[in-house]
Amino acid sequence: MTTTELPARPMDPTRDDRKSAALAAQRVHPDAGAREVGNFRLGRAILRSAQMRQAGASSDQMNPEDEFCPVFFLDGDTHRRRRTAIARFFTPKAISARHLRVMERTTEELLAQVRADGKGRLDELSYKLAVAVAAEIVGLTNSDQAGMAKRIQATLLGTRLRGMHPVIRFGAKGVTAVHAMRFFSRDVRPAIKARREQRQEDVISHLLEEGYPDKAILIECMTYAVAGMVTTREFIVMAAWHLFDDDALRARFTAGDEADQTAILEEILRLEPVAAMLHRRATEDADLESESVKAGELLAVNIRATNVDPETVGACPHALDPDRARRQKAVGAYMSFGDGGHRCPGAQVAITETRVFLDALMRLPDLRLERTPDMTWCDGLMSYELRGAVVTCARS
Repeated sequence: MTTTELPARPMDPTRDDRKSAALAAQRVHPDAGAREVGNFRLGRAILRSAQMRQAGASSDQMNPEDEFCPVFFLDGDTHRRRRTAIARFFTPKAISARHLRVMERTTEELLAQVRADGKGRLDELSYKLAVAVAAEIVGLTNSDQAGMAKRIQATLLGTRLRGMHPVIRFGAKGVTAVHAMRFFSRDVRPAIKARREQRQEDVISHLLEEGYPDKAILIECMTYAVAGMVTTREFIVMAAWHLFDDDALRARFTAGDEADQTAILEEILRLEPVAAMLHRRATEDADLESESVKAGELLAVNIRATNVDPETVGACPHALDPDRARRQKAVGAYMSFGDGGHRCPGAQVAITETRVFLDALMRLPDLRLERTPDMTWCDGLMSYELRGAVVTCARS
């Protein structure tokens, strides 16, 4: 069945299909001293400008002059060179030739257990899937994956430091360091050892070719863990929640081809971006979209606001409309994966694994959402978190 054969979804200017909007309105805020930007065109110009540099996300603690500074914190020619070098791990060819097999195999294993038990927790299922896929790309494949997932989860205490009392924060940093070293000794170091003996087609092998020391590889692995595992977990649960709550949308998703399923997921992500704020600092005076920016000025691009800017996304910006991007001739997720040189390299990986998992999940017999997720907020990542959602189905 094609998209055009499906009934159009009714639009209403007062409709708001966002589930995380109320919590985000309370918790999303820019860093101190930053000018907040919610206009899509200006936000995109900031993220694409060569006169802007990474800010926020602990970038002040990184030295971009360091030869092994994580690529996330780099800008300019050095950033472009390193991004180009790792791009091959995230291409459509890499996804179809290598990563898709991991997505499908892991999904089959996870859902077989759901069928056997008659139920499962969505956040646990999505996290196991995200860990399996990211581990394959990064090269963290020489240790127990279930144990590694727990160790990575433990290191995420570091994302909770923002807003803590200084004394508590000092202690939490120490605990985070212990968890990071456990992750290194049990997961990263075995992977490095195996790839020193025989290179593979993954990020760790590439870093070794570039001469990265162990500490720098650990930092890169932790960066990929947050970007590739944690955020994807949240989005899979959020997308599933939307499908469960809207029978027509769920029917369209299960009947749709890959392109239509992707359009649905990207539209959900437009409304529910996992990352809410991106910061940049101007290196010189600039004029962007008729706005003057001063050298040294800190700018905070509010992704949630830019994604519902009616000048760009069209009418009824808070309504879930899978045909919106096609109608507007725009990229479906809008600013949800960022933009410019720092746009998330794993965007297509995240959408593909979400699509593969949800397509299989929604076909389980007698499937229903027994318990909706609890929603909390992580200030460190400036993102929502969804826990405790339980699905049930007919037992095999």
